[in-house]
Amino acid sequence: MVGPFTPDLARPISKLGGEVKEKNYPEKLDVALIGSCTNSSYEDIERSAHVVRQAIEKGLMLKSELMISPGSEKIRATIHRDGQLQALEEVGGVVLANACGPCIGQWTRHGREEGEKNSIITSFNRNFARRNDGNSGTHAFIASPELVTAMAFGGAMTFNPLTDTLINQNGEEVKLDPPVGDELPKKGFERGKEGFLEPPEDRHRVKVTVYPESERLQLLSPFDSWDGQDLTDLPILLKAKGKCTTDHISPAGPWLRFRGHLDNISNNMFIGAVNVFSSEAGMGTNILTGEKHIRFSDISRDYKSRGIGWVVVGDDNYGEGSSREHAAMEPRYLGARAIIVKSFARIHETNLKKQGVLALTFANPDDYEKIQEDDRISIIGLDKFTPGKLVKAVISHADGKKELIELHHSYSQQQIDWFKAGSALNKIREDLNHQ
Repeated sequence: MVGPFTPDLARPISKLGGEVKEKNYPEKLDVALIGSCTNSSYEDIERSAHVVRQAIEKGLMLKSELMISPGSEKIRATIHRDGQLQALEEVGGVVLANACGPCIGQWTRHGREEGEKNSIITSFNRNFARRNDGNSGTHAFIASPELVTAMAFGGAMTFNPLTDTLINQNGEEVKLDPPVGDELPKKGFERGKEGFLEPPEDRHRVKVTVYPESERLQLLSPFDSWDGQDLTDLPILLKAKGKCTTDHISPAGPWLRFRGHLDNISNNMFIGAVNVFSSEAGMGTNILTGEKHIRFSDISRDYKSRGIGWVVVGDDNYGEGSSREHAAMEPRYLGARAIIVKSFARIHETNLKKQGVLALTFANPDDYEKIQEDDRISIIGLDKFTPGKLVKAVISHADGKKELIELHHSYSQQQIDWFKAGSALNKIREDLNHQ
């Protein structure tokens, strides 16, 4: 069982009960959720259904809500055909859409106010604060699908289904047996419903029209291509303290209603990121106006209105978490030119490259400490930007002193072409126009 608030905090289930009491985690289990893209294979659902069928036979009832998100239409159709879905529903489980769903906060959570401490358990792969339901008080734990399912019958974070018994509807003391299940369906997988629609042969005649006052949809405009010049005197929008995940950069949950409207969803940019200079989340200083405690999105919009790009400085494993591209698109849209960190999470680094943002790492990680809130950074020698070659940057301090630092990058020549074109999409469009 791992969590809360990070997938890095792990312990065996036998140790959890004591830790719940020691650390004052909420003991009552509100909701148990299984599925998502990560843990909803046929075997995962088979083993969860085996737990449920045992519970039905032994006269047990759910003590916590149980929700199921099939990872794909193929899985949903197959477990419907083979009966696992019906067993989960029979015991009171709620089957949700084949989608990310609660993993990224796309569900209607009832009964808990913002900040109210509570516990949930999921078989998802991420459990950062606010991720699953937008509530900072939710302590989200992660375990295997069968363990999550079993915990829903115990209803408490102190329940250990490996050793503990439960009292059934007849007042009898019963215990769940270890789950079993087939790895693959004996009858093969069901295809399920088709969701793909063939595009028309003459695509140029198709016009996509979006209501101009829509809050949820907005047509994308191409980002500007690189002008061939070095990036000079860029202000520091944010120097992030410690962990800065994609949920810190672009929180999910209620914000995802704007995922089709880049301008609106960009208002959530960095609202979870902790400012090293103030230890405040989501707020910084506009160094052009001197205003403090301003939302990062508002500061960046001011810089953008003045035609000024900006830089973010980060710690290790910057961009850990989901693969959502909004965490790279929003900074690009609001004027980010470079993200300079000690190290990147791989997928986020690639997403930044695709959006035309320079993703760079300190050659000397100690250079992170040199960056001050009112510094300016110039990234120089970009006309010689080539694979395997260090990039140089100049830190200009407010007292007039300058420091030269070196930065690593992992760009291939193709990815450098994306940067020059302004984004990977721009480059694809260019290539198609030349054909």
